[in-house]
Amino acid sequence: MSGTESIFVGGAGETHADPQVLLLGYGNRHGLIAGATGTGKTVTLQVLAEGFSAAGVPVFAADIKGDLSGVAAPGSEQDKRHDAFMKRAESMGIDLQYRAFPVTFWDLFGQQGHPIRTTVAEMGPLLLSRLMELSEAQEGVLNIAFRISDEEGLPLLDLKDLQSLLVFIGENASSIGLRYGNISPATVGSIQRQLLVLENQGGHNLFGEPALDLADLMSVDETGAGRINILASDRLMASPRLYATFLLWLLSELFEQMPEVGDPEKPKLVFFFDEAHLLFNDAPKALVDKVEQVARLIRSKGVGVYFITQNPADIPEKILGQLGNRVQHALRAFTPKDQKGLKLAAETYRPNPAFSTEAAIREVGTGEAVTSFLELKGVPGIVQRTMIRPPSGQVGPLDPAQRAAVMAASPMMGKYDTPIDRESAFEILKARADKAAEEAARAEEEKASQKQGGGSAIDDAFKNARRYDGGAATKPATRSPSRQSDSVAEVFAKSLARQLGTKSGQALVRGVLGSLFRGK
Repeated sequence: MSGTESIFVGGAGETHADPQVLLLGYGNRHGLIAGATGTGKTVTLQVLAEGFSAAGVPVFAADIKGDLSGVAAPGSEQDKRHDAFMKRAESMGIDLQYRAFPVTFWDLFGQQGHPIRTTVAEMGPLLLSRLMELSEAQEGVLNIAFRISDEEGLPLLDLKDLQSLLVFIGENASSIGLRYGNISPATVGSIQRQLLVLENQGGHNLFGEPALDLADLMSVDETGAGRINILASDRLMASPRLYATFLLWLLSELFEQMPEVGDPEKPKLVFFFDEAHLLFNDAPKALVDKVEQVARLIRSKGVGVYFITQNPADIPEKILGQLGNRVQHALRAFTPKDQKGLKLAAETYRPNPAFSTEAAIREVGTGEAVTSFLELKGVPGIVQRTMIRPPSGQVGPLDPAQRAAVMAASPMMGKYDTPIDRESAFEILKARADKAAEEAARAEEEKASQKQGGGSAIDDAFKNARRYDGGAATKPATRSPSRQSDSVAEVFAKSLARQLGTKSGQALVRGVLGSLFRGK
């Protein structure tokens, strides 16, 4: 019963509730899917993703356990849940037709989907600082690095670009510090260590080119069904901060690049953020403010964001207040803290005089939920106890052969699979260092040839200074012997200083950087 105007979520049947539908015109007003582990959140996510796709709305969703991948295949009569699904569909008055949906698989590690990348420059210093848990001082140095990158024409594409630029900043800390503020070598070293940790966690897979084109997330297939973009996140969850930061970056890019559309008839894209609490755990205020800003304003770009988490209390109150479409599965309340969270969750719904919302949240079974969707004029609907409709796609993960077949038929096949390493900060700085080293070597060769050809001007000056003048005894002794010796040393030192002041002499000093690069 999905259509161009609404998505049927469930409601009739055993609960005798009014049909619960999500109006597509309010699909960009954001939403929440919450509940304890094992209560049916993933199936609800699949039902909503299928409904949006059928209505021609592209979807992006993180797949934490791999279960969501089954949406790429039709449900089966051989599924042990088939009879229960058919019985539930009949009680709801719907004709359940199994079908597959167009799916594009993505994977930061490039194993279970097409590689998905961004550049260091696009990620920006704020999100990188969050990702690496940098201190305020370290974040300041990182901001300096991005500023120098812009001014010096040093593109930051991958991690080695940023690492090389930090080496350059550390070696020129005195001169750079005069303009931007004090730069401690210890601070630069700390950032480098954090970059190494990030690299070991798989961050080098995230940064580079070809970078993701957001238009590839907002496509439809030949039948007009919205593509469901699934990010393989089972391995990514081993680095929860990398997972949360990447998804926040993606939201930010959508916010910055998509045009204003006001209130569209249906969303341009719907974004499901699973394990959303990871985004806010220990997050600095500046980051939470950024998420709040994006959530508040991105709906005018036609993007709906649906947070999936165990407890609504995981979401900051200012953001929770913007989530108009809600599906609340069961919450367990065994401890005083759990009971408080359950009470707060119940208070966020428009009450239904027919039952206690708090009791309903505690009592609903698997596949059942307490729901509230926006009605006409954006008014929150009265809370209802709802049986969630069965999905049309396969419930559970695809096997590896099925996934490989979907990837082979994907329109993204070949576009992102081969990384590109074009000239950027690493190559530019290395070329500068190599040139400096060559000039230094050339200066050394010139000096050696001058010695072989009869000596340099420095040698001549030194020999003349040592030459004995027999008439000196008859001249007035205006200087002591020791003072005369000091004068010769001064002549030699000044001459040598002039040589080091030349371009070749300076190249000797700059050559240190080149030797570091050649050592890699």
